[in-house]
Amino acid sequence: MNEPHPRKMLGSVQLVAILVLAYAMIHVVTNETELADEGGIAVTDTSGEVFTFDAPPDRIVVSNTYAATAMRMLDADMESIVGVSGDFEDSELWPELSARPWVQFSAHSEIDYEALLDTRPDVYVVFATNGMVDTDAIRERLTPLGIDVVAFDFYKYDALREEFRQLAIMLDQMEAYDALMGEFDAIEATMNEALGDLRDEDRPTVIMEHHASLTRDPVVLTGTSQWDDIIRIAGGSNVFSDLPGHTTHVDMEAILDADPDVMMFDGITFELGYGNNDPNSGCPEHFDLIEGRPGFDALQAVNNGELHIFSGAFAGPMMIHGLPFIAEQFHPERFEEGSGEASLDAFFEDHFDLQRTGTFLCTVGGE
Repeated sequence: MNEPHPRKMLGSVQLVAILVLAYAMIHVVTNETELADEGGIAVTDTSGEVFTFDAPPDRIVVSNTYAATAMRMLDADMESIVGVSGDFEDSELWPELSARPWVQFSAHSEIDYEALLDTRPDVYVVFATNGMVDTDAIRERLTPLGIDVVAFDFYKYDALREEFRQLAIMLDQMEAYDALMGEFDAIEATMNEALGDLRDEDRPTVIMEHHASLTRDPVVLTGTSQWDDIIRIAGGSNVFSDLPGHTTHVDMEAILDADPDVMMFDGITFELGYGNNDPNSGCPEHFDLIEGRPGFDALQAVNNGELHIFSGAFAGPMMIHGLPFIAEQFHPERFEEGSGEASLDAFFEDHFDLQRTGTFLCTVGGE
């Protein structure tokens, strides 16, 4: 008996695989269509978990201000938030949430499960990929109790639009989502108009250090960090973009050898941002320590006063609105003076109904 030709066998296997894949895709689309026809909601969060709801959840606990900011930007009903972390203590920025029950001290702290359960939530919103939040362990604890642990980050540029879309689907805010994407498109078009013809040699070389740098050897942000895309789109070039990991240690010599045009610092632990003006003079103290490192007095960035501490808010949902402000620091000649400040003002006016106050950038010798 003749054996089947290997090429025919391979073709048969490929055909079966294609048919199985096609069936699976049809099955998924059919299920989603049936769910939509029934008025249901299907959401895929940033960790890849799929959730289904009969209606938008009306009892939500939010662990971090990034997710709540995203809800604000989608004109969501903030009354649906029944519990928060201590990160919402600013009553001016979060008037409707600062008095909500605390279920944890901060987004990264231990959860008070008794306080959480007392709020009777349907959904608990947490970070998806933050190394200080064990999303899987939280799910193991809460899912059997009927609480959906939905994970979004809202701090990665390449994922931001899809995260907003999925949150909008969950909250039935697609009209607001479309309007928000229009804002994003307009800002990105402005950025492209100003920087679209920028040559590689015209991009300032940038090293951005993590806030932990002063406690040990420098820790820099790499190509997978939330700041890498921001630096690139704002017209800079991250010196350590090719290094592995979100952050990584480098020797002092690596920074000295690179001799960057600009040094940036993640200001998440500084008292910067809305309503904050570095009250404890953390910025000048930080600059003194940087300038006091052996050999750093010879760096271009130090000699030219190009040391910048940016508020951590720039790496959150505000990141697209913050692009003109950051780009203006790199390329002031390509932007109308004050346009970056105007973009920040518009963000707080449009999405928080507030006049912006506070320091969002520290530089050597002043804001």
